[in-house]
Amino acid sequence: MTTPKFTQIKQFIFEQIESGTWSEHQRVPSENELASQFGVSRMTARRALQELTDEGVLSRSKGSGTFVASFKSQSSLMEIRNIADEVKAAGHTYSAKPVGIEKLLADAAIAIELDIAIGDSVYFSKILHMQNDQPIQLEQRFVNAALVPNYINQDFSVITPHEYLSKEAPLTEATHQIEAVLSEATITALLAIKAEQPCLQVKRRTWSSHGVVSLAILTSPGDKYRLGGHLKF
Repeated sequence: MTTPKFTQIKQFIFEQIESGTWSEHQRVPSENELASQFGVSRMTARRALQELTDEGVLSRSKGSGTFVASFKSQSSLMEIRNIADEVKAAGHTYSAKPVGIEKLLADAAIAIELDIAIGDSVYFSKILHMQNDQPIQLEQRFVNAALVPNYINQDFSVITPHEYLSKEAPLTEATHQIEAVLSEATITALLAIKAEQPCLQVKRRTWSSHGVVSLAILTSPGDKYRLGGHLKF
């Protein structure tokens, strides 16, 4: 049985990555280049790239191209919960301290993550989430300004970014990367922890029906926060 052309393209891309020919974050051939190389339609090449993007092998950026995704292992969480609700459900007092919010122009890395063009407007916020007046998580979030234009005007001491974005751009899809890190000095200072103390960091991308809404980097002291879930079969 003949292997479908789009599968052949996927296998070719896998081989280039696994062999080390293509490195992490390297730009891969365009739809037109792959179509010409394999003698197929652009639609077939697009299907191969899209499926690999959906599988987390590639990352696509509007106006910039398609790139090899991060090699770090990726874990899926079963649900996304508002941290304010988590803290309150555990019987603690929740509060938030906005550290700052500003408008930026997307560089190449952020453009890839938000699937926008380099130079497009993004909002960047820092929120310190508190449990019983003690820092439990630093949230650094890049938001697609075109999809959520009023994000920069919100008071995140009274509503969390998760709550606001859930109303303005309802979640349809999300990905997570989870790792243990030793955070930089500015982050450890905000979390009131020692430099050598390990932290749990979650990198989360969220989509609405209109595209990628935000990239959140959530950093928590390892001894104060954990992730878990319950599966039924």
